[in-house]
Order: sequence, then C-alpha cells, then structure tokens
Amino acid sequence: MTNFITSPQGAVPSYAMSMPQALVIAESSHAGDATLEALELAGFRARARLSFADAARDLSSYDGIDLIVIEAAGVPEAMLDVVLARADTVAIERSLGVVAMILPEQIDAAASQLTGPRVQFLCDPSASERASAFAFLRWKERGALNDAARDTESLRLQRLNEEVARIADTLARLTRGEEGERRAGVRDSGLSYRGPEDAKGFEPSAQEIRAVIRSRRLRGQFFSGELFADPAWDMLLDLFAAQLEHRQVSVSSLCIAAAVPPTTALRWIGTLHEAGLFERHADPSDRRRAYIALSEKALEGMRSYAGAAKRAGLSLV
Repeated sequence: MTNFITSPQGAVPSYAMSMPQALVIAESSHAGDATLEALELAGFRARARLSFADAARDLSSYDGIDLIVIEAAGVPEAMLDVVLARADTVAIERSLGVVAMILPEQIDAAASQLTGPRVQFLCDPSASERASAFAFLRWKERGALNDAARDTESLRLQRLNEEVARIADTLARLTRGEEGERRAGVRDSGLSYRGPEDAKGFEPSAQEIRAVIRSRRLRGQFFSGELFADPAWDMLLDLFAAQLEHRQVSVSSLCIAAAVPPTTALRWIGTLHEAGLFERHADPSDRRRAYIALSEKALEGMRSYAGAAKRAGLSLV
C-alpha cells in the first residue's frame, strides 16, 4: 500500500518526497502541464508551480529544490527580465540547475540574464527534449538516473546528450593539450601554426573564412542539411571570421550560423563555453543582449589550422 505525506501541495506519495524537486515558473497552464509530465518522466517531483508575478515577488523562500524550470513563452519582456535575474541569483547561490524554455526572439535576453554554470536553454521544445534536458541534469548531478523502470525514453535521450558532451570533450582536448604535448592550448605538431614569423603570408582573411562558410551552406541546396550538420565547426568558423572583421556576434546570430535547430545550437554554445573555447561578454549598452567570442586558445587554434592548411596548399573546409 502506498503511503501519503501531507505537503503544501496536498497529499503526495511518500516515495515522491525523496525525489529531486523542481520549481516550475509558467504563465500558461498548458505549458506548465507539459513540463510537469516531462519532469515526472525524468524522475523529478514538482515542488510548486508559480506564475511569473509570484516568482517576481519571491523565489528565495523555496528551500530544498534541485531545479528551476522556466516557461518563458508569452511573458512580457520586463517581467521576464526580473524573473530570469532572480532565478539566476538563486541558482548560482544554491548550485541549482536551470532549464529555460524560450522562443527564438527571447534567445538573447535569456542568454544575457542566465549566466550560471548549470543552465540549459530549450527553444520551442518537444516533450522528448524537455524530458531529456531534465534527465540529463539529474544524471549529471547524481551520477545516474534512479528510476530505470520508467526512464527508457529519457535514457535514450540522455545518451544523445552524453555523445554531444563526448564530442565536445574531444574537441577541447585537441585544443587544450595534455601531458606537455601541446603548447598554449594548441597542438604543437610539425604542421601547426608556430608564431608570427611562421605565419607571414599564411594569415587567413575574413573574406576567405566567409567563402568557406558560403561553400558549406551551398551544400544544403543539393543535399539534406542533416547529412553535414556540424554546428561546433560552423560556429567556430563564424566567430573566427567575426573576430578577423572586429565584429561582435550575439547569441541569436550564432545560433543562426550553426545551421541547426536553436535548441541544438544553444546546447553546443554551452558545451563549447564549458570546454573553454567560447567566451561570453555582456553588452554594456543593452543588458538584454550578450555576445559570444572565441577564447584566446580557440582563436590560436583556428589560426593554426588555417595557417597549416595554406602552407600545405590545401583548401579550408
């Protein structure tokens, strides 16, 4: 027989009290219901569901939560800014995960306000994308998903997230270096870029990098884009060209450059930021916008690759 415990949300099964708890902030009851279903699938219990007005008044009084979930669709800009800022403060102070479900036009605002290390952005997410994001955060925090009996779909989607992380880790190792084999975050091989003297005559121009990007996009006119999806490299190329042009790139613009769905692009931006390849800079004139740029080691890696390719008489790809 199932035992029940009385909580502020009413009587809940006793086993649910030991589950990780989520605080859901949603203006639409329909969106909130979809989130509650995904949380249950991922093994979370919804501690409470707040409107944005309630969340703007107080978030700090909710103790014992593990995750903050924000459904931003349809929320006025001013209210969204307040809630995102409060959620970010609470999440950083308590080391909580945050999953923000946003619309494409809210990408820059959300990315500028949510700055903590355990944030995931989902753009117009499906039910499986919601469950995957929740399950991944739970797995990352606790080392494993605890309820295998009902997590078949979540586990499958979690493995996809793990594969993304594995690929990003491989990319990071290629630029970071291990056990003294690489210098300053860039592999130091016979063909690698070695410094200003060796770079003379081999420095790429922004026009050359933009031509590579146009060539990559041209493939999509003849083949399915999914065949060549490579968001990490597409974003590295776009940021490399932008830095050669001394131009800043917003988060939303970088998502477009990735040529994949926004949720996928946002996940890759987070992964490459964690790998030390991307840096985020606030816009001093607009607090609702943030810029992404290559880190020093990523910039050196891109210059090294371009220089090595040109010295060898090869085309950039």
